[in-house]
This record gives sequence, structure tokens and C-alpha cells, in this order.
Amino acid sequence: MFKVTHITFLPHSDAWFEYQQHIVITFVMQLVIRRYRPADKDTVLTLFSTGILEHIRPCFYNAMTSRLYLTITPTLCVVGYLLGSVFGAVLFPAAWVGLIYYCCHEVYASVVRVRLRTDMQDIPGNFLSRPDDCFWVAEAEVGARAQVVGMVAVVAKHSGTEKYGEMFRMIISPQYRRMGLGLRLTQTAVDFCKEQGFSKVVLQTTSTQMAAVVLYTKVGFNRVHSNVKGQAAHWIISLARVTIIRMEKYL
Repeated sequence: MFKVTHITFLPHSDAWFEYQQHIVITFVMQLVIRRYRPADKDTVLTLFSTGILEHIRPCFYNAMTSRLYLTITPTLCVVGYLLGSVFGAVLFPAAWVGLIYYCCHEVYASVVRVRLRTDMQDIPGNFLSRPDDCFWVAEAEVGARAQVVGMVAVVAKHSGTEKYGEMFRMIISPQYRRMGLGLRLTQTAVDFCKEQGFSKVVLQTTSTQMAAVVLYTKVGFNRVHSNVKGQAAHWIISLARVTIIRMEKYL
């Protein structure tokens, strides 16, 4: 059960001595982390899609505000003007910006397209058919209404004689973030891996998702490898300036 309280709004003005305004919003939210059920499918797929696609805009912002691209964009403007006209000065940087947005979009949209056709299409078969795998959802109940607001999954992997767990599909609905739910879902997955006797837990995230990296670091994960190999083509990931980060936690 969560109890969330937002307390005290004080107007910043010379008249604040004469009054103060308190806005207090208090609600009690019951939160349950449980195994996935077939009835959850539509909500889970929607949450998965929106949770992945929301990274497109910050990815694009990070790319375009990088030092390299802050140099390239005005340079293309100048080159376009020198080679043609004012139209060229607009067209060249516009085409460049459009290309970078396409790349940022494709990095994450390709993940959604592929996963909705494969493992997410049959969650019971791909995540719940073996005892060493599991798929959880976080269900919040506010008043009398229950809804799925988060998810995480673990799949058993083997490397020689080593058996470890890989954590997937960590998604939390935006309005339920910064409430400790990410920590609870991560800990649920880690505890499950310990119960199965796994040697470690591994996961992958991206450089756009630094809040997730901070969370995993707090739980004890270490960053072990970075690359630009993902669902999209190598050149797309490179132009989007996204790094795939691999992290692991020994148990």
C-alpha cells in the first residue's frame, strides 16, 4: 500500500505574509505485483508500446543537442546557402534534422514492431511456460478500480554450465513513477532469480533511459558493456547516438 501526500503550495509574492495556500492531496493506493494473466494482454501490450515509444523524443533531443550535431546543423545551413540559395540553406539542415528524427524513431519503433510480432504476442508461452521464467504485472487499485500500471519479466539463460536470468520488459506507467514501483518490480525479479539459483541477473537498456540506469545501479547492477547493436540497423543506432548498455548483478 502506498500513501502519497503532496503538501503545501506557498505563493511567491510580497503578499505571502497575508495568506498562504495549502493544497493537500492525499490518497491511498493499493499496489499488488502478481503473475501475468491472459486477461491482462491488451493493457500490457498498450503499456509496452507506449512505454518504449516515449523514448523517441528524449532520444531526438539528446542527439540534436550533442556537441557534434550542434556543429553539423548550422554548417549544413551555411553549405546549403553557398551552394544554392536561401532555399538550400533551409533544405539542407531540414533534411538532416528529419533524418536524425527518423533514426531516433526507428531505434524504438523497431523494438515495438518486432516484439509485438514475437514474444509479446504469446506471453504465457514465452514467459510462463517454464518454471525458471516469469512475467509479472503491477496492479494498482485506487478506489474500486484496478488497472495494470507496470510490468517486468525474467527468462532463464545458459552459458556453458552457468545459469542466469535476463530481465526484460521493465515498463511503468508515467503517472505511477517516482513512487518506488520500479524498485519493487526490480527487486521482485532479482528475488525470483535468487530462488531459482541463478548466478546473476543481466539486463539491457539504452543511454536515453538514464533514470533506469540510476535505478539499476542503486539495486546493485554494474555496467559491464556498451555497444550500438540493437533491433535497428547499425547506422540508424549510430546516427541516433544511442548506446545499448548491458548491466549485471551477481547473486
